[in-house]
Formats: sequence, structure tokens, C-alpha cells
Amino acid sequence: MTAIRVIVNGAEVIDNVAPRTSLGDWLREGRNLTGTHLACEHGVCGACTVLVDGEPIRACLMLAAAGEGSEVRTIEGFDADPLMMALRDAFHRRHALQCGFCTSGMLITAWDLIRRGKASSAAEIRRGLAGNICRCTGYTNIVAAIAEAATAAEGVGDGE
Repeated sequence: MTAIRVIVNGAEVIDNVAPRTSLGDWLREGRNLTGTHLACEHGVCGACTVLVDGEPIRACLMLAAAGEGSEVRTIEGFDADPLMMALRDAFHRRHALQCGFCTSGMLITAWDLIRRGKASSAAEIRRGLAGNICRCTGYTNIVAAIAEAATAAEGVGDGE
């Protein structure tokens, strides 16, 4: 076992993990943060996207032990975030989700795109979402929701 100290959604967590445990498995099974979904386990689908030190990463590809000293933010860590609230509202109103499996990864990716100013057009949003797969919606409503939230968030700040 490897001892780790990680800030998860603003709270310090000290834990022991098996060296080969992925960050995604540790978050779901060790921390009960089930909003981080695991699907392909190859970093292709984007369902497990979380922020590590402010950058989106695939939690299925990162070992939990590699997160030592990092700050991890999962979808559960965005409860009061104004930009995420705008995204959630837009996703709801635009019917940008169906089964919901990809939604947490889509929302975190969209949040990052807007924060970095990379959501100014449908083409730019589609490029930014290229690493997130949705098998239900066809992306049109997701792109529209992100564009709407980006416009609404212009006066909100960076969401942090």
C-alpha cells in the first residue's frame, strides 16, 4: 500500500492505496464519489474526467498514488460554482442529456472550455468535446447548452 495525501473537493484526504489503483477507482470506491463514471478505462470516452490541479484529466489513466500532493475536483465539488450552475441549467433546458452517463465528464470539460475561453463557436466547442463520447444525444443539444452557458457566464468570472 502507498500512503497519499490529496485535496479532494477542498478537503484534505489521507489514505492508503494499492499502487495500481486508478484515480477513478479510488474516487468511486475509496471516497464514494460516484459522479466520476468509468467506462472505457482507456482514456477515450471522457466519462471519468476530473480536474487535477485545475487541469482536466482522465481519472481512469492516472494512478491514485500519482495524485500525491495534488488537488482533485470531481463533479461533486462544483455544487455552488456559478459557471457549473449555468451549465447544469443550460443542459437541463436544452435537453443535453439522456442516460446521463457521460454528463459529469461533459460538464467538467465544458466548464474548462468556457473558463479558458474556448467556447466561442459551435466548431470550437465541438473540437473541445472531441475527447468526450455520448452515445445518446448526437451532441447538437450539448453544444447548444455549452454555447448558451458560455454566453450567460460572460459576466460571471472564471467559475472558481
